[in-house]
Amino acid sequence: MTERDTPIRVVLADDHPVVRAGLSALLGSMPDIEVVGVAADGRAAIKEVVLHRPDVAMLDLGMPELDGFAATREIVRALPGVAVLILTMFDDDDSVFAAMRAGASGYVVKGAEQDELARAIRAVAAGEAIFSPGVAQRVLKFLTAPPAPADPFPELTPREREILGLLAAAQPNAAIARRLGLSPKTVANHLSSIFAKLQVADRATAILRAREAGL
Repeated sequence: MTERDTPIRVVLADDHPVVRAGLSALLGSMPDIEVVGVAADGRAAIKEVVLHRPDVAMLDLGMPELDGFAATREIVRALPGVAVLILTMFDDDDSVFAAMRAGASGYVVKGAEQDELARAIRAVAAGEAIFSPGVAQRVLKFLTAPPAPADPFPELTPREREILGLLAAAQPNAAIARRLGLSPKTVANHLSSIFAKLQVADRATAILRAREAGL
């Protein structure tokens, strides 16, 4: 990250006066950060951001008038050059991903060390995305999780899929009937329905379709 010639300008918003004052004093003590506006709710935060056009808007989530999610959306829409950093006590997945969808560039949980908070402000001001370590692990896990396998034959009933799977394993009708506790006639009726739904003419083609789909 390159050194800036001017301090990073920050608007901070939190509905707790003590937290607001503490954050303002903490950030004000850092030579490369300047607090240019403070707000006690989301609507006031938007006004401060529009007025001061800071580099970073640091928002709490649980604020009156307008919560941090809505305020983030408004700020990102109106002033896309302002990076939003969420500083909150909420670290559940729903809050994290909702803030990301709203357009937040960073997410830090209250109680973070001074160095971590300063690093987060500098990172989002430089166009990076940053998260608290615990939050980052969950975001990474979510983003790298394999997609849920798609149902290859959604038109089939659960029983029909079960029979098709046994058919793909080269089981004859009598064996499928014994395995599932059905009569051979019921199995034959299910197979007729499966062939019709898959638009195949015979058993061999149905088996081929099933195996191609991984059954």
